[in-house]
Amino acid sequence: MTNLPTRIYSVAAVREIDRQAIEDNGIPGYTLMTRAGAAAVAAARKRFPDARHWQVVCGAGNNGGDGYVVARLASAAGIAVTVTTLVDPGKLRGDAALAYQDFLGQGGAVSSWGGELDDAADLIVDAILGSGLERAVSGDFERAVSTINRHPGKVLALDIPTGIHGDTGAVLGCAVNADLTITFVGLKSGLFLGEAANYCGELIYDGLQIPETLRAMAPAFCSADDAFLRQLLPRRKRTAHKGDFGHVLVVGGGAGMPGAVRLCGEAALRTGAGRVSIATDPSHAALLAATRPELMSHAVTSTDDLDRLLAKTDVIAFGPGLGQTDWARMLYDRVAADDRAAVWDADALNLLAANPYQARQRILTPHPGEAATLLDTTGAAVQGDRPAAAQALAERYGGVAVLKGAGTLIASAQHATWLCTAGNPGMAAPGMGDVLTGIIAALLAQGLSLQDAAVAGVEVHARAGDRAAAAGERGMIAADLVGQLRGVLNQ
Repeated sequence: MTNLPTRIYSVAAVREIDRQAIEDNGIPGYTLMTRAGAAAVAAARKRFPDARHWQVVCGAGNNGGDGYVVARLASAAGIAVTVTTLVDPGKLRGDAALAYQDFLGQGGAVSSWGGELDDAADLIVDAILGSGLERAVSGDFERAVSTINRHPGKVLALDIPTGIHGDTGAVLGCAVNADLTITFVGLKSGLFLGEAANYCGELIYDGLQIPETLRAMAPAFCSADDAFLRQLLPRRKRTAHKGDFGHVLVVGGGAGMPGAVRLCGEAALRTGAGRVSIATDPSHAALLAATRPELMSHAVTSTDDLDRLLAKTDVIAFGPGLGQTDWARMLYDRVAADDRAAVWDADALNLLAANPYQARQRILTPHPGEAATLLDTTGAAVQGDRPAAAQALAERYGGVAVLKGAGTLIASAQHATWLCTAGNPGMAAPGMGDVLTGIIAALLAQGLSLQDAAVAGVEVHARAGDRAAAAGERGMIAADLVGQLRGVLNQ
């Protein structure tokens, strides 16, 4: 994803932006449609420079109109273009009808959908159904989607792949598998939620030169950018010392599970915490100290041991490798009674689900399965409406909820929900959550608020993952991500 805005809207909000541009700012609708077509052609020629035969598949409405503009402009640029339509062009209205007539006026020809695509086409343009789709794709539309997905050529989707719900990202029956999606006017939430990431391919954006003042309405979600991170992570003073950057205590690592606390603690160090201590099972306290001496590892057998460590602590990272043993429950009872800023993950969340309570100074970081346990529901229900699940976590347990997964969400009762657009499938690997816990805890220790630490932590984690994936997503491990943190944090 490149140069994406930080405000993500509902489909209704994007339509309102479009309406205001046309009716209040005097930009003709056909001018916007022409700009969209031109942006799509430019993007396709850059992304698929060897594609010399395009086939545009048009539907009704403005999405079909965009397709006719693409066909006209691509043809004028010397590209061989064929167009097939799933609706009678005579039924087109407004700007879409004008786009169709202009294509014909340039000598273009349109054939009715006959169930097949041109085998010689090396780029298929999906201009069938836009972001307003509300019911399952069926009939000829369903057959066209299936045919596009079987075709060997690359696929460009205009605005959103046909079959993806513009608000939720749900697949409505079937959906086009695009290699590139170019979206217009404003980012739609459905491009980032549900199953959309599996269908959009590379996502790019063009605002069609609409004034930014028209995008002042409240977005459905916000996302972090370079400016946001620079504001929260300024250069350190030349006279800084480690005492300025807080003390994180990682509590976890039950018997036989030292790796999780090691990853969490090292991530906290790499994110800039001044000091990091580990409260862990006695069986591997010495091992942790030997393999990462910068971490202050302590054997904990009682709450008295933990109390001595908490007395010197600013922030708690609770849960990595914790387990659900009697030892873990002993630590849970003590940490649950503490009012310090804390990040909870892994088995700390499972213990919390069995003993629920609210805490104002806590960040929860569940994956969908843990979220389902916390909300007494199913993973499918959580994934079916991730924004609602994230908000429910924040309301039920207080503080900030980070619902991990593709398109991680950060929710609280006091702030708008944030959505992370970075990250990649290589991060679906053991230990990644432990690293995230350490990153967020370190940012809390350096003085960020719960909300800012959660948002910045998720973004830093995802960007480090993207850097680590430059060598390939498959086979990436959590330590690869840790190794990229300094580069992200010091831009």
